[in-house]
Amino acid sequence: MADVTYLGADRSPAPGGGLGMGIDIGGSGIKGAIVDLRTGQFVGERHKLLTPQPATPEAVAHSVSHIVEHFGWTGPVGLTVPSVVRSGRVLSAANIDPSWIGVQAQTLFGRALGGRAVTVLNDADAAGLAEVRFGGDPRAADGLVILLTFGTGIGSAMLYNGVLIPNSELGHLEVDGKEAEHQASARVRTDKGWSYPKWSTKVSKVLAHYERIFSPDLFIVGGGVSRKADRWVPLLQVDTPVVPAQLRNTAGIVGAALAVDEGL
Repeated sequence: MADVTYLGADRSPAPGGGLGMGIDIGGSGIKGAIVDLRTGQFVGERHKLLTPQPATPEAVAHSVSHIVEHFGWTGPVGLTVPSVVRSGRVLSAANIDPSWIGVQAQTLFGRALGGRAVTVLNDADAAGLAEVRFGGDPRAADGLVILLTFGTGIGSAMLYNGVLIPNSELGHLEVDGKEAEHQASARVRTDKGWSYPKWSTKVSKVLAHYERIFSPDLFIVGGGVSRKADRWVPLLQVDTPVVPAQLRNTAGIVGAALAVDEGL
């Protein structure tokens, strides 16, 4: 672990000194950790609470405040939500309560956290920031990189020379008249009982469509299915290099901490 400055007798890490805090809000859990922004590693263990049901804005903000209090953290906080976020306002709601739509999330969380600075961004965008910075592939630093997370749907993040292009939502692009995530998400593979070779043909079709539109320099593929990348990534038939995500379930927290540290 890197050298850390602590606050008081409780040994809570202090803000600054290359540290940040990120919180990843999902449909089933809200997870937070203090992050060493020089390495992308957690300082200590992450803390997780079950997402309240219903996952209304006020209920989630209350849980977020408990996570921050757990760490004794006094600095800015970065947060992800499974939503399109523009200027801090939530414009969609995936796996959280529909009452989120239209909420000014930065104001909501800032109030819940005593008026401190917060940054709120889409969860896939946060993962993209983290993977490009800490994923370890030198190609990720240059040109157009597209991260795709395969799960219930297909989340996406686009970065150009390391700069985030937010709210890409590529899973909703139509490929031959049908949304990409309705053809090639991990849930579709499970629901249809497809083998990895069968599913890889569907993923290849979607990636080839993205190639034609965006001409990316690199695809990074994430989501839980990336743990078995050796079973399907080598089968993909696209010209653009494809590499599995490395940070996996830490990427959202790390990306959120990066986003608030960099004032996104």
